[in-house]
Amino acid sequence: MKDTYKHKGLRKQLAEEVRSKGIKDENVLIAIENIPRHFFMDSSFVEFAYQDKPFPIGSGQTISQPYTVAFQTELLEIKKGDKVLEIGTGSGYQACVLLEMGARVYTIERIKTLFNKTKPLLEQMNYFPKMYYGDGYKGLPTFAPFDKILVTAAAPFIPEALLQQLKIGGILVIPVGVGDTQQMQKIIKVEDGVFDTKTCGYFRFVPLLNDRTL
Repeated sequence: MKDTYKHKGLRKQLAEEVRSKGIKDENVLIAIENIPRHFFMDSSFVEFAYQDKPFPIGSGQTISQPYTVAFQTELLEIKKGDKVLEIGTGSGYQACVLLEMGARVYTIERIKTLFNKTKPLLEQMNYFPKMYYGDGYKGLPTFAPFDKILVTAAAPFIPEALLQQLKIGGILVIPVGVGDTQQMQKIIKVEDGVFDTKTCGYFRFVPLLNDRTL
């Protein structure tokens, strides 16, 4: 895997493009600029790596559009040392953004072939989230509570387990809805059983899988 001056230049352009679309968190933009996105793609598709577009990565999944990654990450209000649960590891790109920002990342992937592909790739890139193969709807109760929880696939509803695993004052960011588009929701846990929910626009995600849908 090679990261050339050309790749770095393309990443700088990508970060500026994402900035121009409204992302203001400098730490998010720095992470986008630092992470070699072409490492997550087959070599024959490297030319697409620094376009602000999603791209298929196999198993019916995609590497998310960089703007979408940046948007969700900005909503999380990441602080260094935050304990973050990611539902849907996918390519691992989003996990790397969180790690670049100093978060402690726990991430779950439901598709075994993707899990087996992503884990060694991230290790090769010197990124070491705590990765688990399992059902994202259940979260990781053993390691709860979390400061932040991020769902990177379309959920038909907000899983109760994730709300329970959020710290008081913690933030859950999740795209909710069925069909072609989902509503991005930012949910702050005010106290046990009390949540402040904000709607943050519409996006398009692949479906969140669980045991019932496989």
